Amino acid sequence: MNKFLLGICFFWVILVAGSAQAQRPIPTNGRQVQNPNQRVNQRTVQEGENQEEENGRRTLLDDSTKMVFGPTTALFYFEKDIKRNSLTLYPQDTSLTNFHNYDPVAKSGWKYQDLGNIGSAATPVFYQVPDLIGTTSGFHAYDIYYTDPSNNRYFDTKSPFTEMSAFFGGGNRNMLDIKFARNVNPRWNIGFDFHTMRVRKTLNPTARDDNMVDQTTYSIHTNYRSEDGKYWFLGNFSRMRHVVNEIGGIIPPEVDSTSVYFTYEDAKVWLRTSQARDLRQDYHFYHEYKVKDGLQIYHIFDRRKQDLVFDAPLTNSDSLYYPSTRLNGQDTTRNFNDFAEWRNEFGFKGTFGGFYYNAFTRLRNGRMRSPFFNSPNTFNELYIGGELIGKISEKWSVSADGEYLIPGAFRLHGVFKSPYLDLEYTKALYKPTSLQQVYAGNHYAWNNDFSNTGVDQVKGTLKVDLEKVKIRPSLTISRINNYVFFNEQRVPEQAGGEAFILMPGIQSSIQIGKKFKWDTEVIITSVTGEASDAFRIPEVFGNTRFYFDSPAFDENIFIQFGVDVRYKSSYFANAYFTAHQQFHLQNSFEVFAYPVADIFLNFRINRTRVLLKYNHLNAGLMNREGYFVTPDYTGYKSFIDLGITWYLFD
Repeated sequence: MNKFLLGICFFWVILVAGSAQAQRPIPTNGRQVQNPNQRVNQRTVQEGENQEEENGRRTLLDDSTKMVFGPTTALFYFEKDIKRNSLTLYPQDTSLTNFHNYDPVAKSGWKYQDLGNIGSAATPVFYQVPDLIGTTSGFHAYDIYYTDPSNNRYFDTKSPFTEMSAFFGGGNRNMLDIKFARNVNPRWNIGFDFHTMRVRKTLNPTARDDNMVDQTTYSIHTNYRSEDGKYWFLGNFSRMRHVVNEIGGIIPPEVDSTSVYFTYEDAKVWLRTSQARDLRQDYHFYHEYKVKDGLQIYHIFDRRKQDLVFDAPLTNSDSLYYPSTRLNGQDTTRNFNDFAEWRNEFGFKGTFGGFYYNAFTRLRNGRMRSPFFNSPNTFNELYIGGELIGKISEKWSVSADGEYLIPGAFRLHGVFKSPYLDLEYTKALYKPTSLQQVYAGNHYAWNNDFSNTGVDQVKGTLKVDLEKVKIRPSLTISRINNYVFFNEQRVPEQAGGEAFILMPGIQSSIQIGKKFKWDTEVIITSVTGEASDAFRIPEVFGNTRFYFDSPAFDENIFIQFGVDVRYKSSYFANAYFTAHQQFHLQNSFEVFAYPVADIFLNFRINRTRVLLKYNHLNAGLMNREGYFVTPDYTGYKSFIDLGITWYLFD
């Protein structure tokens, strides 16, 4: 670890020490720009772009010779926009809204169910259609803490740019982020991202550094555009090592009469020496070449690897948590799973008559390997697909995309957007995961031949914008058949019938006077059908925030101060089993309804943002002593969190 940090520091020094050249914005060459409200105003970016040489360094000056390096001169963009011929340059985010919700589960609007701590296993609260219709590993408990390489940011900087964020959570729940980017020349940028978590156990820690989660993640990225603008290359390497010292939850009082819920540091937990490790490495690049106006060819390459190891000694008290079955070792559980895949996508794209078009073929080859398999579980998948986007105006658009996995799986997707109504339709038939089909561990093993899962989903959102009120009523209807889930016995099962999920919801934002705001989201869920029991979703889900939002001290400081409240109605939430890292059905533990209130203060001075957050403000004020997020895992007690983010532009 020390060598790695030293290497990162050395790399950073080399980049900063190199010659810095001011860089003009990437030319759009006739590309459309979507989301104009988020687009950088190019006239502002170029304002005072009188460049002079000073001591061998080019600087960006305005009319008063004042440096104007800032959020609008360190721009970034995404691969998906390049692929769709709609380059959008985004400035750095200096907003305060939701800044206090810094950890990934909170950032999601609490739409993930975790184990009550940052970095713990997490699963979506609501059903989600998979992005990939082909074979995946099935080990997705830590996906929320990892950025897919295709979603990485690429930079167009005029000067060296550094973003540093540090979050110090109560109870030694800490996170650190460093992002760096710089231009080598006006058409070539390089940089890296570094992220680490050190999160102490919230339940029964034995020492200050008795961590539940240790994570180190980094990525190195680059982008290059040829001088004639015909060739573009985006590439990155990403790596995450996520280590979790499992606790197995609190021992139920009916199992051990001396065990008591809501004692936190004094809780009696199942596990002391069991550990899960998820190591991911991704090589990813995208490049395209402009053949002529309206026609480009492109290629996407991915090499992905996920190594999963679970270790648990069975000669101490940890053994009481696990089933008595021992398939591979009597003294130790060591489960190994190694998933790897190669992706190559070739396609052509362009614009014609105001429409963007794309057609591609994709080849995926991969395997799941385990020392307990007779042979690796391999797959070879061939896809064909395409996309069509019509932009009627800045506010009206329609798009359709689809792909077919030969044979037997497909995805069709359509979107309509307007100032008054958004509609989205998805029809898909997707494969079970590799884990659901074949698995060999010390306590469970199976070999299944599940059918593909089918889904039809329709989403609609109305847009009502008044002077001080914005309302977004919505409705999502899903029909799912042949759904694969983990049952009460912790093994995968395929539902024989269909499930229908009806989800009306509403989002609203209300301006109260000049300095107060009230934001609310409520989702009601009804699940019916023969397979309804496979889906455990709270009937009522809600978030609301009331806060003061105003500049102060002659607009030298911007302040948000308020309270967040989140709520889920009572339901039999899925339980979590550590050895195969899956959430599964259970019918004995009801996660009861409980509103959780947090009070927060966000403020910004120049480009530096600071947060203060008091978690679980209403602790001790309710009929219940606390709340659960997963069976036998309690949510936060009262904590104070502190965070700071600042930018350097030179």
